[in-house]
Amino acid sequence: MGPQQDRKSSMANGTASRKETKVVQYRECQRNHAAAIGGYAVDGCREFMASGAEGTAAALMCAACACHRSFHRREQVEADYDCSSTTSS
Repeated sequence: MGPQQDRKSSMANGTASRKETKVVQYRECQRNHAAAIGGYAVDGCREFMASGAEGTAAALMCAACACHRSFHRREQVEADYDCSSTTSS
């Protein structure tokens, strides 16, 4: 039984539903700045920070190290959201 079926059956039974999604975070920069001279040196940037608003080209550049987002280590974190309503009338 897949996750879609689990949610439908739990809603039909009247029980609370939980939604699990994966959130992508970009961590330390792994760009080798000394590759042109045959060495290995990273800049020490610890986490990606977008330079611009989401949806623009600047959003793919890091404000801290000026590297493209693809140079940063990608990490998927599971986020658990409660979809049930807890308000009372």
